[in-house]
Amino acid sequence: MVSDLILSNFSEHVQLNETEKEQLLSVLIARPFKRGELLVKGGDPAKYMLFANAGYMMTYYTDSNGSDHVISFAGAGWWASDIYGSVSQQTTPYHTKALTDGEALLLPRLSIAHLLQSSASFERYFRIVFQKGMLRQQRRYIEACSTSAEERYRSFIAAYPDILAEVQQKYIASYLGITPEFLSKIRGKLARTA
Repeated sequence: MVSDLILSNFSEHVQLNETEKEQLLSVLIARPFKRGELLVKGGDPAKYMLFANAGYMMTYYTDSNGSDHVISFAGAGWWASDIYGSVSQQTTPYHTKALTDGEALLLPRLSIAHLLQSSASFERYFRIVFQKGMLRQQRRYIEACSTSAEERYRSFIAAYPDILAEVQQKYIASYLGITPEFLSKIRGKLARTA
């Protein structure tokens, strides 16, 4: 397991001492994945938080009609999972799927609780990560209610600049709340004006 990326991610928010670094690395489970592989299945217990060490994943919800609704993407250096399910020990309604080949670092739910209790650094890190996630979701909600599809697409490519070459257009359209055909029109319009 290569741990440089996750340690770098932690150091953006907190300074872990050597003991804390060792504690974190001792509970992570390296999980290679292949494009299209289902990493978390909706309806199963939320056992892990997933850190994208390499590659892309998406978390999505499948409605009663069988339509998939993309909740979030995670590229290298991002967390992907049902945080509520991981913390509350509930089953997750979400699926997490690999969009490319890559590797996830799994952080078991029981280890999360232990880390939070053992060190103020871990508590501070996860509070910051959860707050940023909440702010990102609130911003996404406001954008969905108050901006055009083209503005949402521009915001999306600013947030995920490398994702266009890696992810199928239908998933990006789902994330933006539009059809793939409408996304093609937006992309065509932007290409003509560039």
